[in-house]
Amino acid sequence: MAWSTRQLAELAGTTTKAVRHYHEIGLLDEPERASNGYKRYGVSHPVRLLRIRRLTELGVALSDVPSVESGNEEARQILRSLDAELAADIERRQRMRRELAAVMENRAALDMPPDFRTLADDLPETHRSLLMACSSILTPEAMAALREQLVVPRGDLEAEFAALDEDAPDEVRQRLAERMVPEVRQQHRDHPGLADLGLCSHRKKAVAESVVVHALVEFHNRAHLDVLQRVQAILAEDDTTESESNDTRG
Repeated sequence: MAWSTRQLAELAGTTTKAVRHYHEIGLLDEPERASNGYKRYGVSHPVRLLRIRRLTELGVALSDVPSVESGNEEARQILRSLDAELAADIERRQRMRRELAAVMENRAALDMPPDFRTLADDLPETHRSLLMACSSILTPEAMAALREQLVVPRGDLEAEFAALDEDAPDEVRQRLAERMVPEVRQQHRDHPGLADLGLCSHRKKAVAESVVVHALVEFHNRAHLDVLQRVQAILAEDDTTESESNDTRG
């Protein structure tokens, strides 16, 4: 019994084009030809094709098929590499499923970096947007520090800042800024790396600063920005006073 190229391809679940390609690259031996010049394939040919197909379905590249078939150390290394790739792909897909489950459970999680999704209900939309913007520039270590900072229960002061009206009078802004200074200073002590974008960003400092500035302007009103500027001014003034005092004592 002998088969034509088309029949062989059907038996092996492949195409005539693939069969011809395997001949060209030396993976499949050319069969004997009938008197009319047509190829006549025997049982060994579909067996060979099924073996090639099995290896390629496992992820083995056609160029690596001969090496894998040899069973030597190179073959084992190829298979170990494929196994590692599959393990990484499984982990990626499992992570994707966890994130999809979080989004299905709580739509707000879609607006949060993956590791922050459990905080979605506790953060206002502006905070979530800022976090997404920061995730594009901060290192994993900086994002972890930011998450540690955010898991601390938010007090009345933060709620008051979030609710600040754009037309809030000057004295309200100044008083709020003065009350925020100790908390901001404590945050700097607890997470000093977050205070320097040059250290906590995986992008150039100028790019990181532009992202932060644009995000702050986009997601805060003028009163919020004014209060934040006042906080920074107070901190800078305190640092200058402390430095001058140390110089005097020295």
